[in-house]
Amino acid sequence: MGLFDTVDAGITSLVGQWDLYTTTLATILVVLVSYRVISSRDPDVHPMLLARQAVPSTVRNEGESAVYRSQAAPHGMPLNSGLNVKDPGASKWSRGGDGDLRDVWRKVVDGGENGAKGRLLTVLGSEKVIEHKLEDITRQINLIGQHFTENKAARVAVYLPNSIELLATLFAAAFCPNVTTVLIPFDTSEENLISMLRQAEVDTVITASGSFPLDNVTKSYPALRQLIWVVDEGSKHLDWNEVPEGVGSAVNVATWQDIIHDAPAAAGTELPATDATTTLGDIITFWQSNSASQAQMTRFTQANIVAGVAAQLAALPHRERLNAADLFLPADSMVHSHTLVVTLAALYSNASVAFNSVAEQSSDLALATQGIAPTILVASPETLLRTHGESARKLTSALASASHALSTRSLTQEGIFNTSNLLSPFSSGARPAIGTTPGKLRLVYVAERAGANTPALSSRVVSDLRIFTGARVIYALTAAPVAGSVSQTAFFDYRLDAGHGKAHFGGPVTSVEVWLKDTGVNKTTDDKVEGEINVRGPSVAGGEASLGVVGRINEDHTVAYA
Repeated sequence: MGLFDTVDAGITSLVGQWDLYTTTLATILVVLVSYRVISSRDPDVHPMLLARQAVPSTVRNEGESAVYRSQAAPHGMPLNSGLNVKDPGASKWSRGGDGDLRDVWRKVVDGGENGAKGRLLTVLGSEKVIEHKLEDITRQINLIGQHFTENKAARVAVYLPNSIELLATLFAAAFCPNVTTVLIPFDTSEENLISMLRQAEVDTVITASGSFPLDNVTKSYPALRQLIWVVDEGSKHLDWNEVPEGVGSAVNVATWQDIIHDAPAAAGTELPATDATTTLGDIITFWQSNSASQAQMTRFTQANIVAGVAAQLAALPHRERLNAADLFLPADSMVHSHTLVVTLAALYSNASVAFNSVAEQSSDLALATQGIAPTILVASPETLLRTHGESARKLTSALASASHALSTRSLTQEGIFNTSNLLSPFSSGARPAIGTTPGKLRLVYVAERAGANTPALSSRVVSDLRIFTGARVIYALTAAPVAGSVSQTAFFDYRLDAGHGKAHFGGPVTSVEVWLKDTGVNKTTDDKVEGEINVRGPSVAGGEASLGVVGRINEDHTVAYA
């Protein structure tokens, strides 16, 4: 009985000393433990999948690193080269072909497996959003393509901001044999414009009314034969078919609207049948590097482009892939191959796509997203840095900073994408006004252009952007000879890189393999993997290229600048 007497005396003593302070402390302890148990979650992805994000080859050449590939395209398996397009009636288990740009538009018209189709929108200010019928766009593609064929156009330059006409021109050229599309930055100088026309040997230009210096171009570049004006609503009353004095009859001038409206109503409603023997045209882009005074011209085949599209489709987890419920906004210029490829991936996924001509010319996300509520967008590093700076300045109180710190801890240490917490109301003012429905945005693409004058983002800035926007951020490394991206951060990778000022670019995408060549002091040794970044694969123009920048492979096999 001595044991029971001891226990009884202990309990009596404890209860006898119980007071208000004890009750308060016990309550706080129970609440903290209960909250921790109830709110605990597993990480969004297993940490081991982030510890090795690429597969190195078992051997390497002297003076080079091992060759690194995506986990989804390991050595011994072919790199991702196409869209797996199957013939009608083919088994769902059979292997399809790579496809081309024509298959992208056919997927837009036919819809997804359940028939769901995306919409194409043009945003004109905050109150006017125009929805285009897919049948009308198909008709424009056919009629513009017929105009190319009748006038024997071979190289068509598109000098337009992001617009439905830019997209239609791209597909119109794709359905015409041997018609190459030349994408020229809309904000380039007159001198660079003429230089690019000369480099690409352009014979036809499609441009917005009043934004193309026809007189000066024809004097400096007499090889131009055709000009198609895309006339806005406020200028339709003018005669844009008139050739300016001094130009002569060398240039055939027409308007986009006249080509469409002068054709019979029933003309061009059906897409031409796909002919496997047709010689497909290429896509030419220009890349302005830091060191070169002249923009670098890159010729992509349609096979390069669709390989880049396929890599973007494969980069997202299955349940997070683009679908018909998404509204995609390219807030960066579509003449950049990365923005173009991601936009084509959205179209192929039957997502809705909105075009805003001011989006690419403004670094203000609120202005770029006015009138719509995008769920996915592509933005430039400059735009996101401005958004980050404006939001960071609004964290003025201690409670707002504490809320941001809690969200950062959840992201970076627990691996959980949860940007709200008990203190979130105090930091709500720091969230940027993106779209008409705040909180709907779920994914942001941003790209570093190797060798170009783009500001690099740190891992801290990328993490903060996830919290401020409430969306995941994919940071990619892009280069002139690669369609799409070379590598990009994994969808569920929220970690901070404390050892370096710049964020890493994740592992290689499924359409390329990456290796480093020794250069100067940057060499591959037992302790580090550094050197000049080289790539090869189906999405690389010419099959193989050197990026001309020095990088490193981190311990987790992600690509970063050295």
